[in-house]
Amino acid sequence: MKDVIEMNPNPLVQYLNKLPKDFTKADLIKYIEDKDIEMVNFRYVGWDLRLKTLNFIINDKKHLDSILTAGERVDGSSLFSFIEAGSSDLYVIPRYKTAFLNPFTKIPTLDILCSYYTKDGEPLESSPEYILKKAHEALKEKTGFSFEVMGELEYYVISEKEDLFIAEDQKGYHESTPFTKWGELRTEAMHAIAMTGGNIKYAHSEVGNFSVGDIEYEQNEIEFLPVNVEDAADQLLIAKWILRTLAYQYGVTLTFAPKITVGKAGSGMHIHTKLVKDGINMMVKNGKLSNIAKKAIAGYLDLAPSLTAFGNTNPTSYFRLVPHQEAPTNICWGDRNRSVLVRVPLGWSGKNNMISHANPNEPSVSEDFSDKQTVEFRCPDGSAEIHLLLAGLTVAARHGFEMKNALEFAEKTYVDVNIFDEKNKERLKQLSQLPASCWESAECLKKQEDIYLKYGVFTKGMLDWIIDYLKEFNDKNLRKEINNNEKEIMKLVNKYFHCG
Repeated sequence: MKDVIEMNPNPLVQYLNKLPKDFTKADLIKYIEDKDIEMVNFRYVGWDLRLKTLNFIINDKKHLDSILTAGERVDGSSLFSFIEAGSSDLYVIPRYKTAFLNPFTKIPTLDILCSYYTKDGEPLESSPEYILKKAHEALKEKTGFSFEVMGELEYYVISEKEDLFIAEDQKGYHESTPFTKWGELRTEAMHAIAMTGGNIKYAHSEVGNFSVGDIEYEQNEIEFLPVNVEDAADQLLIAKWILRTLAYQYGVTLTFAPKITVGKAGSGMHIHTKLVKDGINMMVKNGKLSNIAKKAIAGYLDLAPSLTAFGNTNPTSYFRLVPHQEAPTNICWGDRNRSVLVRVPLGWSGKNNMISHANPNEPSVSEDFSDKQTVEFRCPDGSAEIHLLLAGLTVAARHGFEMKNALEFAEKTYVDVNIFDEKNKERLKQLSQLPASCWESAECLKKQEDIYLKYGVFTKGMLDWIIDYLKEFNDKNLRKEINNNEKEIMKLVNKYFHCG
């Protein structure tokens, strides 16, 4: 435990000498008293997928205890379109493990993420956060595996163009200063995310960089470490809030929009997944991808058409998912291939001595690093409803174990080639395609909804609402109608600029 806490950047972890999962109400009151915290913020997600805020000034210890015990009432109909005004009162109840010191407020403030409860004190069945919890419980009960995931958060910083040290167009991958201009914003965001409890793997500049007139666009990415699926959702939501707030302080704008303009790299939100049992990664066996992993992959691919209803939620999503780009369109999987929907990244599948080869003074390493192996789902983007997307992937993993022909299906959908090569045209024709619009995505969800409703994970009302919401875009033929008309695409980009 000491090793885990010793270098943890979260100030609450350091002071309380315990991990967030073990935080209690008494711990938070102690921290607030000892550190002269003057305010508490309740944070929760609304229909627009952004964190909402309810501010409390701390009057006295009794008041603080009441806030942390009873929560508060909110208007659910203003937060969620699917809740009617006549029965809209909800409680927001703090989850102590999510508490963090707000990195931006001048007044010392503790923020806590909340869950929604009904007038009867029961969890709101249609709350996305609760749906994710139910999905994970069902997976654990039916398979014995827990689910760990992490996201890759891609975004563009948009600012006035500088004429010094211009990076080559669409060649910004892992570039450094002075050819990148917003590395400091990125590292400051990393520091703030880590202090709020986010588990970051690394961050870097991404491929996308270009200019239009006096405006410069620079793409960056922050990638997380695998954690419990519920915690992964929390850290992605907080990270998006931190990035936007920092961009505002820097006087620039920042977007997670899936499409920026014609011919330029869009922004995805790839999700890496792994199934775990007793702390052991079950995705590999004897240095190779396991049948457990292949069954999960089969589930991802089988539900892929409807998963877009949670992970690709506005018309610009489908201008990113086009052929001959790194964003996938074909429902298939493969090793290392970035044009497939499900990718098995380069992994540490066995013991290696690379470190001693690179550093001759170091002894040989016998440790097995195969625990790092994940499986990556590549179609989601920044418009995603994060809780529902991760709940959908959790359902898909479970579904893979319930499919009678999962391994056969996985074998049939595996590709180990560049699927866009001329010589592979016939192979390409054999593969199913992702939806090309919100309308198609809604239709796919309607066809596959029974799988999401199984074990009471999703609610019928929630799925019906999503289907209606997606169809309201009326974009069934939009991609074909607009084609590569840059002016029309930019209208859409601007309309959904702050999605997610």
